Amino acid sequence: MRGWFDQAVGGLPRQFWLLWTGTLINRLGSFVVIFLAIYLTADRHFTQSQAGLVIGLYGVGGALGTTLGGVLADRWGRKPTMLTAQFGAAALMLALGFAHDYGQILAATFTLGLFSEAVRPAFSAMMVDIVPEKDRVRAFSLNYWAINLGFALSAVGAGLAAKVDYLLLFVVDAGSTLITALICLIFLHETRPAVRSPSRGRRDSGGMITALRDRVFMAYLLVSLLGIVVMMQHMSTLPIAMTAEGLSAATYGWVIAVNGVLIVLGQLFVPRLIGGRSPSRVLALGSLIIGLGFGLTAFAHASWFFALSVVIWTLGEMIQSPSNATTVAALSPASMRGRYQGLNSLSWSAGTALAPIAGGLTQEHLGNTALWLGCFLVCALAAAGHLVAGPSRQRRMRQLASAFEHPAPEPLPAAEPLPVAAGSEPPPAGDRAA
Repeated sequence: MRGWFDQAVGGLPRQFWLLWTGTLINRLGSFVVIFLAIYLTADRHFTQSQAGLVIGLYGVGGALGTTLGGVLADRWGRKPTMLTAQFGAAALMLALGFAHDYGQILAATFTLGLFSEAVRPAFSAMMVDIVPEKDRVRAFSLNYWAINLGFALSAVGAGLAAKVDYLLLFVVDAGSTLITALICLIFLHETRPAVRSPSRGRRDSGGMITALRDRVFMAYLLVSLLGIVVMMQHMSTLPIAMTAEGLSAATYGWVIAVNGVLIVLGQLFVPRLIGGRSPSRVLALGSLIIGLGFGLTAFAHASWFFALSVVIWTLGEMIQSPSNATTVAALSPASMRGRYQGLNSLSWSAGTALAPIAGGLTQEHLGNTALWLGCFLVCALAAAGHLVAGPSRQRRMRQLASAFEHPAPEPLPAAEPLPVAAGSEPPPAGDRAA
């Protein structure tokens, strides 16, 4: 056990552990997004469609935020982008908590999504900067472990806090975000690599258009989006479905906490399980397991059955998450890591926006059975996409790894001709070049 523990956590840079600590603290207080659907329908008495629009606007704001955050992470730097996003998100969280008018809630949620999600590409790019490629599966698994440890505890805590006052959810969430921003301000240092391009030392060798023209990467994001739309149902339509079965907000908190607890108990064993295996096959298997878990929700009527479905799709999530992160890192050119991470975060924001809208409409007009069985079919389609695209991804990863290890040398300046003494022949061209 001691040897396994050393292998799982040993040898990672100090700055990684500072990022890890900030992630854990932030997630411990991430109350609002988990309970936003219940808050809007149960406490503020909005309809399911109105609640879906609010959560969808969070995703739209997040989509803009991740795009902007990715560009700023490459041009401005990882640290200033993270600080601006985190301090802004803390202030906006309080603003949302005190908002009462529906229009104010829409505006605050949209802006909160923009600032909250802008930190993601800078954070991920910084992690890729500081962690060697051979340790990235471990590093991303550890970070994912911290996210879900915080998520498990925050889900239970949010359920208890909601019984006291929903405003408490917003206050605690803002406080944890502020603490994370202070850790970044005091302890972290900038990691943006000084990658030179042919155009006289500019740091980046391509813009967002270049990234958008990367067909291999964009195909990967499109396939991943299918799975994201399904995964995000646990934050939008799942709590509504459980409420319809007569289950309380606290019960939903305990059920969804199973997801975090299972990841906390088992995620550190995942790197050894998937190490050396084809990332595309791992992603395909994870998609099928996730689809199975959400599909079984169609037959759930009691809290224990909902918890069982969470266990199943969590197993798929556990093997899929580190493979997703390392695939994005391997497909990203060093000079554009922020942009590529931003596009990856954009796919999550797009899924966050689409999931409550598509899921809410399906749930309201076709019913829960159609919603959950449809989730299984979407995940099966995503699994097929990962398998088909696997060979092209592997070729691109090898090309980028080779280019990073053996960069093209910069052209030498033209040599000036040596002075020629009177009456002597000029030296050969090869000697002048030497």
